[in-house]
Amino acid sequence: MCCFSTYSSGTSSQKDHHYTLRKNITTRSNQKPWMTANVRALLKQRDSAFRSGDKAALKTARAKLSRAIREAKRAHAKKIHDHFQDSGDTRRMWQGIQAITNYKTTSPACDRDASLPDALNDFYARFEVQNNVVARKTIPPPTDQVLCLTTAEVRKTLCRVNPRKSAGPDNIPGRVLRECAEQLADVFTDIFNISLSSNIVPTCLKTTTIVPVPKKSTVSCLNDYRPVALTPIVMKCFERLVMRHIKTQLPPSLDPMQFAYRPNRSTDDAISTTLHLALTHLDNKDSYVRMLFIDFSSAFNTIIPQHLIEKLNLLGLNTSLCNWILDFLTGRPQAVRIGNSISSTTTLSTGAPQGCVLSPLLFTLLTHDCAPMHSSNHIIKFADDTTVVGLISRNDESAYREEVQRLTAWCGANNLSLNVDKTKEMVVDFRRAQSDLSPVIIDGSSVEIVKSTKFLGVHLADNLTWSLNTSSITKKAQQRLYFLRRLRKAHLPPPILSMFYRGTIESILSSCITAWFGNCTVSDRKTLQRIVRTAEKIIGVSLPSIMDIYTTRCIRKAHSILDDHTHPSYTYFTLLPSGKRFRSIRAVTTRLCNSFFPQAIRLLNTNN
Repeated sequence: MCCFSTYSSGTSSQKDHHYTLRKNITTRSNQKPWMTANVRALLKQRDSAFRSGDKAALKTARAKLSRAIREAKRAHAKKIHDHFQDSGDTRRMWQGIQAITNYKTTSPACDRDASLPDALNDFYARFEVQNNVVARKTIPPPTDQVLCLTTAEVRKTLCRVNPRKSAGPDNIPGRVLRECAEQLADVFTDIFNISLSSNIVPTCLKTTTIVPVPKKSTVSCLNDYRPVALTPIVMKCFERLVMRHIKTQLPPSLDPMQFAYRPNRSTDDAISTTLHLALTHLDNKDSYVRMLFIDFSSAFNTIIPQHLIEKLNLLGLNTSLCNWILDFLTGRPQAVRIGNSISSTTTLSTGAPQGCVLSPLLFTLLTHDCAPMHSSNHIIKFADDTTVVGLISRNDESAYREEVQRLTAWCGANNLSLNVDKTKEMVVDFRRAQSDLSPVIIDGSSVEIVKSTKFLGVHLADNLTWSLNTSSITKKAQQRLYFLRRLRKAHLPPPILSMFYRGTIESILSSCITAWFGNCTVSDRKTLQRIVRTAEKIIGVSLPSIMDIYTTRCIRKAHSILDDHTHPSYTYFTLLPSGKRFRSIRAVTTRLCNSFFPQAIRLLNTNN
């Protein structure tokens, strides 16, 4: 792989010579956005005149300063409004909105302790000692077909590089790769194909810089830092090309209850499917539902490459590609960077870095065989968020408890660590004669039974009401109405205000709306609609009501399911013999009747 090393060193030297990579700008916390160097100079002149005691000079300096400030403010206002001249350039429009509202998300800063990078690097590498499985490549059979990429594929991928993405350890920015895609495509095609045919990933492409991001505002331990991996951008392009090929080799029906990283799947689908399974079962007599919300400790970092490759072989991926993936996951140099401090380098052969393109797909392939053994249980997955839904009748929990123990054993066999403290259980029971239920035991510890929990972004309560979720949504939306008022005071036109509303307020109100809005109370619906009416008054135009949004999303979601026969909910939509209407879902309770699938079928029949 010396060809890539030659390219990398050559590109780095040329890039340093021809490109301006950094520009240091000093800013102050109280600095006004319209402040210019000319205004600062006049401020110094005014202060100097004041100290000299010359009244005439002070008067002249003040007049010049006032005139310069007016001109600076006028120029700043014109610069902002220029962002909105081209309605097609949404990025410039958003920059203008941020300048007016100061609408920016700030993440908590990391501790600047000099020893922290090395401590975090050792912490992230702690799973390496648990991996005693030697990674061994398999000799490909003579009939094995090696993946061969074309120059057109590589060029197309390079042209799609986001120039604003952070560069990896090689310090080659994405703009260089995108702007020089035509010249670099042939070179990278040769490098990529040599890598695939030899089943070797160059070490410089596997090198990772970990940038820790605090999970919360107050950090109390090393586990409160999320490891985000920065890898060379060219490697991300390589991974995308390989991932596209892997997906073509997998059966569409693989792991139907995995809703992440798949087309036409979302958190809406996962939540709606979970609720439908529970509500349908609760319509039966003497029944209740137990939901176990699994939390894994550093799920991506615990993957044992050899175990993953064995599963990929069983899925039918060719040996050469499996060997390439094995090499990609082993022998990875890693260092942690915090500000200007960087740790010593550690070489890892366990896990898949968070931030790599292939990592999410590889994790879902590792967990594809995590399936329920009993028909009364269901395992809903969204990446590493795993939920066990136990449908229990006549107080017989044996199948559910056996399923939990089987899942625990499966996690142990696949080196996935269950975090029992963060794993929660919720019991949905509407029976009149309820009995105290004993908690589930995992690895000798009791799992806490909670009244509500956050499930894939929504607040789910054990009585399946949505007041808590509505309160959370309303609070977020009201905070963003303040920024909408700021934009209105800046005299921005209604189309720009409407765009801001759709992007920051309506997106919150409509998040997973198909899953929960149908069972909202009248009071909750009025609370949400009040947000819409307030926004209408600020903008001065009519906006879609919350009910219209819900109806539109339900119909759109139903059509997307009907167009995908591999969708796990496809069977809920059955045509009647006439072929014009769909068979209604029988519902005893209002809860089931108002849930997504019965509502969607009614809307489809009405629109037909």
